[in-house]
Amino acid sequence: TFVEMNYFKSLLCVALFFVVGCSTFERDWNQVTQQTTTAGITGAWEGIWKSDSNGHTDRLRCLVTKGTNDIWQAHFKADYSRWYLPFTFTYKVDLHGVESAGPVIFKGSADLGWYAGGLYQYEGMASPTNFNSTYRCPVDYGIFKMDRPKSSR
Repeated sequence: TFVEMNYFKSLLCVALFFVVGCSTFERDWNQVTQQTTTAGITGAWEGIWKSDSNGHTDRLRCLVTKGTNDIWQAHFKADYSRWYLPFTFTYKVDLHGVESAGPVIFKGSADLGWYAGGLYQYEGMASPTNFNSTYRCPVDYGIFKMDRPKSSR
């Protein structure tokens, strides 16, 4: 029927969005992790995200690039398993920070849509070796803990 066909098209579009986003992330990840130098907090990061509201945790990777006027763009790829089904989400967040002699202290937000929990707020700090952040959205809150990948240390 017409309704079933539109539902199928919507699901297909969402699936393609995540597949294309994931393949772009993987291509960029492979390029960045083959480089031997990083500047400040830019470059590749890997670790975990952990929900403090329900205890769920999974893999998290991130590529940070420097923008302008104390803004860095963080491109995250988060794994999430539910009912033994693996899901992967990629999304970008502008992190507004202050770079000084110590770590970069940053804040950011991104609306990931109703299916991913809505508006996420981020606060944290990153040094050349550690990236730690909290996150909060209407349905969840928790932490990110990341280090440099072994391949780029």
